[in-house]
Amino acid sequence: MAKRKKFGEVLVDEGVIDENILQRALSQQAGTGKRLGQILEEQQVISERDIALVLARQFGLKTVKNIADHNFPDKILDLVDSEKALQKLIFPLKVEEKTLYLAMVNPLDMETLDTLSFGTGLRIVPYLTTTQEIHAAINRHYMKSIQVPAEGKWWRIMLVDTQLPALAASISALSQEGFDIIQCGNAIEAVPVAVKTHPHLIITEANMPKISGMDLFNSLKKNPQTASIPVIALSGRATAKEEAQLLDMGFIDFIAKPVNAIRLSARIKRVLKLLYEDLSAPPARRR
Repeated sequence: MAKRKKFGEVLVDEGVIDENILQRALSQQAGTGKRLGQILEEQQVISERDIALVLARQFGLKTVKNIADHNFPDKILDLVDSEKALQKLIFPLKVEEKTLYLAMVNPLDMETLDTLSFGTGLRIVPYLTTTQEIHAAINRHYMKSIQVPAEGKWWRIMLVDTQLPALAASISALSQEGFDIIQCGNAIEAVPVAVKTHPHLIITEANMPKISGMDLFNSLKKNPQTASIPVIALSGRATAKEEAQLLDMGFIDFIAKPVNAIRLSARIKRVLKLLYEDLSAPPARRR
């Protein structure tokens, strides 16, 4: 059986790059833990689409694009939950004759293919696509905007972080999704603001200086006016030990930084749906 060529060799054979570019990229890749394709993208030598096409030829797979422009029934979308789709960069396309056709970025992710096949009872046929395509499809088909009732009520989300500028893109995306975002630059001001506005959900950085997110959590739970507000923890450390500690404290969820706007929206909606059930009608503001 012929040995499968390495990705870089395939790129050279396909004429996408030459040997000199490959060797420079391999030298830069050494010790970084990054994929070769990622290095070449950063060097603006090739695009995501180039990579998908080369991988498709290498593995004998078809490619798919413009996924977000098509409609998919809920029974297809339900085969892959939004969190898994974001984490593994996959998207269900259709089911025919006990076969699930799946858009994905990494055809070597056999663990995901096997797990999905076992969970659905379907044979999986992967179609190659790009990360951008997957994100666009998830954003349209899974992350449907919150509906705002005629009364003008909005889901209020408080975001507490000393590094709010770094979250600007996520804040903007959440606002466009239909959330009323209340921003606090530190934990000191968060409790009185929470008492005044009573948000439906609070998201706080766990490791803020002076007063940490854990201190804030304890203060919120001790105050009768804020004790019932669910709290999600953000953390740049994102260790398994820290996640377990925060969840044991009572945080309803844990999100690692850097924050992806689509993933953040998905986690927020999951928590709101879990707690309030009907996302179309947020509870009235408490006085």
